[in-house]
Amino acid sequence: MAALARWCLKRRLVVIVLWLAVLAGTASAAAVAGSTYSNDYDVPGTESARAAALAAKAFPDQAGDGDRVVWHTDPGREPVRSATVEARMTGVLDRIADLPGVAAVGSPYAAPDGARQISPDGHTAYATVTFERPADDLPASQPRAVVDAARAAAGDGLQVEAGGSAIALTEKPDTHLSEVIGIAVAAVVLFVAFGSLAASLLPIITAVVAVGTATLGITLLGHIMTVADFAPMLGMLIGLGVGIDYALFIVTRHRQGLRAGLSVPEAAERAVATTGRAVVFAGGTVCVALLGMLILRLSFLNGVAVAASLTVVLTVAASVTLLPALLGTIGLRALSRRERRRLAAGARPAEAPTGLAARWSGLVERHPRLLGGLAAAVMLVLALPTLSLHLGTSDQGNNPIGSTTRQAYDLLAGDGANDGGAGSPGAGSPDADGGGAGATGGGSNGAAGDAAAGSGFGPGVNGPLTLVAHLDGAADRVALSRLEDALRDTEGVASVQGPASADATAPSSGDTSVITVIPETAPQSERTSELVDRLRTEVIPAAERGTSLEVHVGGLTASYDDFAEVIVGKLPLFVGVVVGLGCLLLLLAFRSVGIPVKAAIMNIAAVASSFGVIVAVFQWGWGSEFLGLGRAGPIEPFLPVIMISVLFGLSMDYQVFLVSRMYEEWRETGDNRRAVRVGLAETSRVINSAAVIMIAVFAAFVLSGDRIIAMFGIGLAVAVALDAFVLRTLLVPALMHLLGGANWWLPGWLDRWLPRLSIEPPERAETAPRRVAELAQRAEAPEHAGVP
Repeated sequence: MAALARWCLKRRLVVIVLWLAVLAGTASAAAVAGSTYSNDYDVPGTESARAAALAAKAFPDQAGDGDRVVWHTDPGREPVRSATVEARMTGVLDRIADLPGVAAVGSPYAAPDGARQISPDGHTAYATVTFERPADDLPASQPRAVVDAARAAAGDGLQVEAGGSAIALTEKPDTHLSEVIGIAVAAVVLFVAFGSLAASLLPIITAVVAVGTATLGITLLGHIMTVADFAPMLGMLIGLGVGIDYALFIVTRHRQGLRAGLSVPEAAERAVATTGRAVVFAGGTVCVALLGMLILRLSFLNGVAVAASLTVVLTVAASVTLLPALLGTIGLRALSRRERRRLAAGARPAEAPTGLAARWSGLVERHPRLLGGLAAAVMLVLALPTLSLHLGTSDQGNNPIGSTTRQAYDLLAGDGANDGGAGSPGAGSPDADGGGAGATGGGSNGAAGDAAAGSGFGPGVNGPLTLVAHLDGAADRVALSRLEDALRDTEGVASVQGPASADATAPSSGDTSVITVIPETAPQSERTSELVDRLRTEVIPAAERGTSLEVHVGGLTASYDDFAEVIVGKLPLFVGVVVGLGCLLLLLAFRSVGIPVKAAIMNIAAVASSFGVIVAVFQWGWGSEFLGLGRAGPIEPFLPVIMISVLFGLSMDYQVFLVSRMYEEWRETGDNRRAVRVGLAETSRVINSAAVIMIAVFAAFVLSGDRIIAMFGIGLAVAVALDAFVLRTLLVPALMHLLGGANWWLPGWLDRWLPRLSIEPPERAETAPRRVAELAQRAEAPEHAGVP
């Protein structure tokens, strides 16, 4: 690391130009290639994936995205069948049919099959709009033109809205405001901490260059693997947070060297050789945690893992190359004017830490049981809502109330259409409204149930189930007809549309037919998930018995359930791998059994508490509408996986920076109390400053208006706040005081077996093994072990 720092300092102009060239080149390539993001939840081998593959093969001309234009007149006004409304909407639909990218428009006024597109009370109707391509491949201008044409017809008691996957492209949030706010707050915190404008700008410049390059790289990554559309924003959120923090740690060490009288090159070289090694180690732990998602073998999450890891790798690379070059460029301006005057006068900083950090460290040393118990109580209370965690997939019914997609969703379903969430089928006791109670059950806030009688089309119309049948001969067609009759008599089914009922809209091609089942309950309802299970395990097998008929249940609702079920099934393995790898890295770095075990427990506590807050805000709806995040709904099934990856990585950062200083002092003195006190006093201020920056960056993304990104923003901000201000500066040091020398215990046989991995510079690490062995033997003695 020292050699790398020297090279970057001597050729700082070359390093700066190279980074800017990489940024410019990536931007040019991304502009030429464009983006190809995908939110494909299909999991190969599941029932819904087989249904989708069979339908796509049989009906390739229906690969385009299908959306809806919905219009409604209030009771007391003329119904949608009136000549006035029909004339106005027919003209609108004709204009939409002529728009670029629109393949077909299905009007409710087209006889005879359009009548089902008019609600029983006659005041709501919808038209289907089929685009030529799937939503992921559409330019936003095409659905925007549909929305503009549709809403232009509103007025005089007629409400017109549009919904669907393609229409949702018109409501993509602009994240630039979130980025600007987060960076602005970070700049203020850095200026207060450093007192130097030049020094406060360096972490921001380093993070922006690295994250900008990574974001553009993720755009290119989408051309070679499946990358979710929220991956760039998630990468930006993580990258800005860790990038600014990593640079903050290095700049802080550099400034300490300057105040101690070192020259600019010497201070920068020492900062990179010491803190820079910790940054590389911390970044590696983040990447290990993120890449742990690859063991789930889900293409949707593989892209997220690689994209986020790419961002972290580039921020680490910029911190140990671009940052030293910038430090060499600004010279002594890394110090404030007052600090430069003191340095010129020959003043040197006090060796012992002073101020609030030292007083706090002494307080924790004197009252470890009381303060540790208080910290544990806070974490426990915040984690309690996690017990009611419901996993499921939110839809346009969870969008902000003012959006056209939310309005269209509610008009179709009727007032109070969203009746409680469902996620993966699992243990949960459904309540009266269909909300599950188990961690794998679905759930929103258990709000309103089914639509009022005659209002709209009922909640199930927003999440139809698609049954795709493979036929082989006349016997199978008879069996399919019997299946349709059985479906109409199945509990939870509102209506059935299929070829056996002479339904002209039901797709049928050769040996493949499609039956559309409209549930009585909303897509997020536990009862809808129960219906999917009932069809797969009871109704369909009974119809297939004795024939070669094959029927698969698909559609968005079924695919979301399958996706969540796979995630939940693999979650224990994933958590075990991430926790195990994190503990192994800490074991190698600190040669201690207690340090990694405590780190794993603290990380789990941070995850549980942050999820408690997420449940309260998004699932229980405590302030979600106020924040512009829509109404309460289930927690996305992939959120626990990504959050655990990110939080375990970020928590390791603070653990490394805190414990590495304690470990250094322990090697020098063998005094656990002094090691914990000095380590906390010397690192708490910079850890807290870093945490404030990261919290500001994460919390700013709540303003993005994107529900998924807001979940990440709130969850990560809360987790970092608890990690920095409750765990690392209170609970961890309190436990280390209580455990005494046992903190650093490692069995002799394990010490001999483990390879050497040090986050200290080589010249210091060489002398460490003998000293640590001596101290470990002292810690094993009864008079030392566990003595506070």
